[in-house]
Amino acid sequence: MQTILGWVEQYGYTGIFGLLTLGIIGIPVPDERLLAFAGYLAYKGDLGLVPTITASFLGSVCGITISYGLGRLAGNYLLEAYGPHLGLTAQRIAEVHSWFERLGRWSLTFGYFLPGIRHLTAFAAGMSKLQLTVFAPFTYAGAFLWSAVFVLAGYFLGEEWTQVSEKIRPALVVASAALVVLLVGYFLIPQGRRK
Repeated sequence: MQTILGWVEQYGYTGIFGLLTLGIIGIPVPDERLLAFAGYLAYKGDLGLVPTITASFLGSVCGITISYGLGRLAGNYLLEAYGPHLGLTAQRIAEVHSWFERLGRWSLTFGYFLPGIRHLTAFAAGMSKLQLTVFAPFTYAGAFLWSAVFVLAGYFLGEEWTQVSEKIRPALVVASAALVVLLVGYFLIPQGRRK
């Protein structure tokens, strides 16, 4: 963790952009803590607030777009190779696509606030062949909201940013786990049993 925060201090906006891009793709980077720390650096005057939010937003957008692209490119291969073992059929993927078209697009916006969910939704959206014209507005709006909220939290909390970020992370992880269980149950329990 200290190494990551050190990179943000050393490389500034470039460090924020690069780390968030990698973190959104799935490399283990403590994204929310990184954003709050960047906000704290803006509070101290080491970084500018608007450029910090901009670098955070662009890194998030870059990472989530790569995840979506990986889902589109590698999704079919992974589905054919591992889908039968996980109960993922073409029909279930069609259900996922339908879900994204109806309600799932909002998960692209608000899923950013749940660790793990933001990674899964982008990949699943790409794998289900959700159109980029649907994916982009919802996802990029979520990237902006998420980046701004955590950077501003670090900025306004100032010296207290570490205590608050340590308390928020476990709550977000629990919420993510609960949502994953609900989604897995919804898509993997056969339709007849749900009815």
